[in-house]
Amino acid sequence: MPFKLRQLSGKHVISIFERFGYEIKSQQGSHVKMKRPESRTLIIPNHQIIDKGTLKAIYNQALVIIPENELKSHFYSDDK
Repeated sequence: MPFKLRQLSGKHVISIFERFGYEIKSQQGSHVKMKRPESRTLIIPNHQIIDKGTLKAIYNQALVIIPENELKSHFYSDDK
C-alpha cells in the first residue's frame, strides 16, 4: 500500500523533532533552527502548512540521523 505525505504545520514538525532530542536554537523571522548534539541543523519554516517539497527535503535531511522506521509514521500516512 503506498504512503502519502501528510500536510503538516511548522509547529507540528518542530514538536516531532523535539521528541527525537532536537532543541530550538534560534529563530529568524518564521524560520526555526533546530539542533541536537553531534548532528546537522534543521531549518523548519514555522508556517501553517509546509510545502510538500520543503517537507520532503526536511524529512530526507533528518534520515541521516533518525532511522526511517522511527520517523516515517510522523510524516507519512497509509493511503487507504
